[in-house]
Amino acid sequence: MVGCVIVHNNKIIGEGFTDPYGGPHAEVNAIRSVKDKTLLKEATLYVTLEPCSHYGKTPPCADLIAKHKLKEVFIGLQDPHDKVAGKGIKKLQAAGCEVTVGILENACRAHHKRFLTYMEKKRPYIILKWAASDDGFLAPDAAKRSDNPEPFWITNAHSKQLVHQWRSQEQAILVGTNTVLEDNPSLTTRNWVGKSPVRVILDRDLKLDQRFHVLDASVKTIVLTEVTNGKKYIKGVDYALVDFSKPLAQQICNALYRHNINSVIVEGGSRTLQTFIDENLWDEARAFKGSVRFKNGLPAPKHQGILQKRTQILTDTLSIYIND
Repeated sequence: MVGCVIVHNNKIIGEGFTDPYGGPHAEVNAIRSVKDKTLLKEATLYVTLEPCSHYGKTPPCADLIAKHKLKEVFIGLQDPHDKVAGKGIKKLQAAGCEVTVGILENACRAHHKRFLTYMEKKRPYIILKWAASDDGFLAPDAAKRSDNPEPFWITNAHSKQLVHQWRSQEQAILVGTNTVLEDNPSLTTRNWVGKSPVRVILDRDLKLDQRFHVLDASVKTIVLTEVTNGKKYIKGVDYALVDFSKPLAQQICNALYRHNINSVIVEGGSRTLQTFIDENLWDEARAFKGSVRFKNGLPAPKHQGILQKRTQILTDTLSIYIND
């Protein structure tokens, strides 16, 4: 969401952020929040992203700013969208506004990283997430799994809740076939108040059926497959074709881009995570380390990310890496 504040004589007189899709933009909400509109012509507006200049779901914000004759506008980033891309800045300048671009640019880029990745790289912002045992395994060996088919929880309840918060913040969540076969996850947001992400499932041969939670059509779901026979498709589920004999991560990115997905959490399994790492198609990795020890089993992914932050969550350690 874009953020905006309006300042008069060093005092904030208005502020706003973008409403959900189709609602008013940040600048509109900020201007609406100003009680004395006569102050606007002597005020300064600060906004994280260039005001729009075209009619979409809402009228152009640049026109509204010009209408109220704000004297000065500071913009964090020029909007890379081809419908804006400097046109909003030119509209403001033509209306007599003094415009400065690039204020706190790095902070604004970090704030808008999902949108910018989608627009500039033509793919979603990709977050890899996994939990490993204290001795570096995602799961115990197959023999132990066959004795007890229930999921082996590595992290504590607080970490689990944090993961559900993350799900509410991203547009999609992705897993491979084996993760569904072994754990039958729902991939929904349950331990946090928020919207469930779009579920993206890799299922080359359509091994999964409606007995699995991810295909219950309760949440928008996209299945990536090689099966072209539409008679095998489940009603209420979207399907997209990819070639599993070729590098997969870029194909996944292309398919999600076509579905207008601008961020995705990749939750597993190991092969799926490593696919994104090997193709260098990831932006952030969030790795939990629990206190349990498996001694042997499925190794955690290997990556070359730069450690950005490390946090202790009771018995768990959360490390966040960025792909620089």
